[in-house]
Amino acid sequence: MEDEVDRLVAAWRRERPDLDVEPLEVLSRVSRLARHLDRARRLAFSEHQLEPWEFDVLTALRRAGTPYQLSPGQLLTQTLVTSGTMTNRIDRLAKKGLVERLPDPSDRRGVLVRLTDTGRDRADEALAGLLAQERAILGELSRAQRGELAGLLRQLTAPFDNVPG
Repeated sequence: MEDEVDRLVAAWRRERPDLDVEPLEVLSRVSRLARHLDRARRLAFSEHQLEPWEFDVLTALRRAGTPYQLSPGQLLTQTLVTSGTMTNRIDRLAKKGLVERLPDPSDRRGVLVRLTDTGRDRADEALAGLLAQERAILGELSRAQRGELAGLLRQLTAPFDNVPG
């Protein structure tokens, strides 16, 4: 089975035989897959009236477990955005009734962001929709192939995820 990357690599090999274009065979496919995954995610989220960034914040809170709350600083760490961006996101989610701000009992100047019941339901529904989309994307692979691919991708991404600072 031939794909667009095969055609792209063949063209570069013809035009630039002096270069080793082998990395394109893997990373161009990863890049193309990322674009397809981004589209599938946006579709899954839009079906639940969520933007990708809203899903990120809501699911960070949902993964925290009962009572589904984190400090803004903890949310920053999990979503990799700036403090100003997070403040804006929390404001917008609170306006929609998906999160609420509560005083932090351990720091009278601090606040906690808690998922509302509506926010939890929306996060759960969107996650189920996302998983259906992702299952379809992986549908051509066997369970063993998915495991092997996950391991190989982990090997490539772990050094980026474990960089201090």
